[in-house]
Amino acid sequence: MSPSAATHCPYCALQCAMTLTSPKALTPAETPGSEPVVAAPAIQVPAADTLTPAAPLLDVSGRDFPTNRGGLCRKGWTSASLLNHPGRVIEPLLKGPDGVHRPISWDDALAFVTSAVKQTRALHGADAVGVFGGGGLTNEKAYQLGKFARLALGTSRIDYNGRFCMSSAAAAGMRAFGLDRGLPFPLADLDAASTILMLGSNVAETMPPFVQHLQGARDAGGLIVVDPRRSATAAFTSDGGGLHLQPLPGTDLALLLGLSHVVIHEGLADAGYIAARTTGYDSLARSVASYWPERVQSLTGVPAGLIRDTARRLADGATKGGSYILTGRGVEQHVDGTDTATAAINLSLLLGLPGSARSGYGTLTGQGNGQGGREHGQKADQLPGYRKITDPAARAHMAKVWDVPESLIPGPGVPAVELLKSLGQPDGVRCLFVHGANVAVSAPDANAVIAGLRSLDFLVVCDFFLSETAVEADLILPVTQWAEEEGTLTNLEGRVLRRRRALAPPPGVRSELWIMARLAEALDAPSTFSADPETVFEELRLASAGGLADYSGIDYAMLDRGDAAYWPYPAGSEGTPRLFLDSFAHADGRAVFTAVAPRRRASPSSPAAEPARRNRGGKPMTLITGRLLEHYQSGAQTRRVAALAEAQPEARLQLHPAAAAAQGIADGDLVSISNARGEVACRAALSTDIRPETVFLPFHFPELESANRLTEAATDPISGMPEFKFSTVWIRPAAAVRVTGFPVLQAEESS
Repeated sequence: MSPSAATHCPYCALQCAMTLTSPKALTPAETPGSEPVVAAPAIQVPAADTLTPAAPLLDVSGRDFPTNRGGLCRKGWTSASLLNHPGRVIEPLLKGPDGVHRPISWDDALAFVTSAVKQTRALHGADAVGVFGGGGLTNEKAYQLGKFARLALGTSRIDYNGRFCMSSAAAAGMRAFGLDRGLPFPLADLDAASTILMLGSNVAETMPPFVQHLQGARDAGGLIVVDPRRSATAAFTSDGGGLHLQPLPGTDLALLLGLSHVVIHEGLADAGYIAARTTGYDSLARSVASYWPERVQSLTGVPAGLIRDTARRLADGATKGGSYILTGRGVEQHVDGTDTATAAINLSLLLGLPGSARSGYGTLTGQGNGQGGREHGQKADQLPGYRKITDPAARAHMAKVWDVPESLIPGPGVPAVELLKSLGQPDGVRCLFVHGANVAVSAPDANAVIAGLRSLDFLVVCDFFLSETAVEADLILPVTQWAEEEGTLTNLEGRVLRRRRALAPPPGVRSELWIMARLAEALDAPSTFSADPETVFEELRLASAGGLADYSGIDYAMLDRGDAAYWPYPAGSEGTPRLFLDSFAHADGRAVFTAVAPRRRASPSSPAAEPARRNRGGKPMTLITGRLLEHYQSGAQTRRVAALAEAQPEARLQLHPAAAAAQGIADGDLVSISNARGEVACRAALSTDIRPETVFLPFHFPELESANRLTEAATDPISGMPEFKFSTVWIRPAAAVRVTGFPVLQAEESS
């Protein structure tokens, strides 16, 4: 029988279980770094679309597990094809004065990094060195990266791409419940629900196996989806008696206030629950008094009757089969995203859902380790265990675990957008490490981010492909992929899972744990740094003990047995599959209502919508961004999978036929989408599934198809979340010529 490894998909936070099987014996495990890599002649890595994929080294099969029950999406089925992709970076690459990356040895690579860090610190101070992490890193890597930044580099300037994903929901959860775990209940609990309200999430495309957990509510006529587009998830409500609410972009907060108004004023609230388990109700009730359904209809475009119907269905479900409210990035990636997520929590508290055995509120984590990645030290203001870095007790605990004086632990840094804005600035970051992120595509106002990357004194990128961010790097360090490493991840339910190694990496590839350990040694860092994942996890257990995200009762042995491990899991406990059954995490055990209100937004047709507006011609529209079934995050991986790239080879702008006709645009025409931050070009895809004043563009594509060249680096003041889901743009027909494979725009004159 062929050897196999039971592991989990490398993509989203559903973390579908899969088995990897090799037709040949597994390559014996090696200790990476024991031999130097001999420098090769100068090379230039070819573009992904010029390479012929090799046959996958491993076969993938779905494995029975509560989240996916044996199913996988197209991304999961094709994930192994990247392990031996011909475009993979398999040795360190140093950029020369001519802009060409050339292979160097690992010893030389580490020496370059060490020298750059020491020089930057000497000239500009420790905070001139920055670290940008990722929500796809294992718990072990995320933990050690935070430790590496603070002790080996001595910097406070660390944050990660989860700031673009979960930060608003996390901030709302912390202030309402005192604890942030995406789903505070097992995903399978949704199966028995009679009513599910899903806001701002298109799980049918982003995590397709999730949809089976919506089937029960759909069959009961209780699936309600809120989305400006008729997405695949919204379409799933059809034929089941469900509802699709299609608000104007940026008005979700007003819609939620309207739903709360109905619940209170129609006597649908759970008065006993509110009295026994919450605080702040009176203030909340006053704050929603002016949001009666007819007024909310004028603000959101959602009919007042649908608002009342939704509130009544949620209340009815709470007393019958159970009601759940789920939020996603569509309602959170706004400058008022924390308040919007808070409004969803307020609604759930009015109905008595959180902490119930058969109802609840949750938010859907996106990245593979988006939950664990935000718990153990990658965030600018956190220490492991979800501790605040400003808390004296937390600092004392970590100083003891790390065996260093507390004074060596820096204070809080700055959120991701602020960190990226500081790149290359006199008082900003001058030397940057990037781990598990592709900010040249994924960050807001991407043109400014790319300019910042190019202004750095030294940029180090750890990656396995020549991503758009890696192309800008002075030094690229090749790292292991998911099937070549051991470790743990934490899925959207707060369940800790084992990642298992199925084959050895290429000889020139190293684990990021090994890289951090070697660099820490070269920089004379205090404490200890290990290249062994289990050793790092054992330290993580100690570091998290007593914190909100307590992993101290979890170890590799129990995970290898298949035991369910939901945090908090203090030593001696059995874990916590369902949070808040008895009390919330605030000192008094109660959840907190927080009154919130919408901010005034300028409409796309208003000059105030874009201060730097110039005479563009065409018509101003509201741009929203999102994902496609075939692609993941910045597309750096999925665009290299032939089957996925063939299915979705380019970005297409979803545009309502009425809006297109007003501009003389036909389906498939090339269009220009522009604003003060940039201009992109793509084909138009006409559809009545989107509101007439709104356009949709996926964010997986680079260069002149990059949606984030248009998004604004404005952020939520509480969470630091960027405004990805509300940008004013101008749409025009465009002619194009091809230069080096990318369209150069020649906008046609508007009549």
